[in-house]
Amino acid sequence: MTTKIAIQGVNALTPQGWLKDATVLIEDGQFTSINQSITPPGFELVKAQGLQMLPGIIDLHGDAFERMICPRPGVNFPLPIAMVDNDRNLLASGITTFYCSITDSYEPGLRSRESARNLINFIQKTGKQVLNCNHRIHIRHEQANTAEHQELCDWLESGQVDILSINDHLPPPGNEKRLQRYLNSVKQRSSMSIEEIAGLISQVRERREQGDAQLEKLVELAHTNNIPLASHDDDSPEKVALSQQRRVAIAEFPADVDLAAKSQAYGAAVLMGAPNLVRGGSHLGLMSVAQAVEHDVLDCLCSDYHYPSLFYAPFKLKELGLMSFEQAWKLVSDRPARAAKISDRKGKIATGLDADFLLISPDNPLPSSISSVYILGKEVARYQTK
Repeated sequence: MTTKIAIQGVNALTPQGWLKDATVLIEDGQFTSINQSITPPGFELVKAQGLQMLPGIIDLHGDAFERMICPRPGVNFPLPIAMVDNDRNLLASGITTFYCSITDSYEPGLRSRESARNLINFIQKTGKQVLNCNHRIHIRHEQANTAEHQELCDWLESGQVDILSINDHLPPPGNEKRLQRYLNSVKQRSSMSIEEIAGLISQVRERREQGDAQLEKLVELAHTNNIPLASHDDDSPEKVALSQQRRVAIAEFPADVDLAAKSQAYGAAVLMGAPNLVRGGSHLGLMSVAQAVEHDVLDCLCSDYHYPSLFYAPFKLKELGLMSFEQAWKLVSDRPARAAKISDRKGKIATGLDADFLLISPDNPLPSSISSVYILGKEVARYQTK
């Protein structure tokens, strides 16, 4: 297998900006030189005149794979066919590093501990042979899930988890709006009746205090094992203060500008969903990505529930006049790498880093502009562009 590759004549987006008509040398999966010099002998040549080279997209939070596994309520497909299909969708959207956001919930079925266990085992075993995108594990732990606590602790201690986020989707007593939204959400991904879901909520509420106590142990383990900790949907100053106390590194989807600013002030990277930008706002009526950018409280974008939006978002930010494309692309590459503590390996087209990159046709903001996807210097996907 060729281990020395030269991408010739490409316009490369480097940390210093665009380098026109560049020659990018790759050896053993890493960038070794980015300049405008002549290619030395011994390299396989890839002619890329007229194309742009972008750092591969790093998606810190994406759960659209759930629809591959369970496309209809209660209808599940085997993991190999579902996750291989999902892998191709990731590459087609330019995502080269994917934090598979697996919900560890008290719900039965798709978001159960059993499902989480099966996904982790698949990604870390069979997935090594059949998945091309670099898959990492993001566990979205539901705070009220108390079952098999030690197993989750073991995952953290054994290095199987790359991000741990603290989720609390259990509707509080008396909040009818949250309750109805949650009932409808669970109904869409399970075959449970509304009455069965309501009964489950009542049972889980009784274990809430135990879950709170277990969570402090999980937070401690995350820090001990250098696992980035994420908060989720902080919607009050009290929740932000608690996240600060827990030394959260990533604040996922804070509800408004003030809370996002408070999260940044204590050192968290604010992460928001690219679909929010592409659709023109939050589907829950909370802070929009455009507002976050205007107030300088956005650090990273993720796919959330729609992979193609993450590729399109930097183009959209430029189109709206909110940010230059060069700065906007950092929201999907360099900044997520920093937040996830992998910037020493990924996120930029720079010497010594992993050669994860896209070759695209310019002036087309749709993922159909992607010509090739490379991971560790290997072309893992090629597309016909127009």
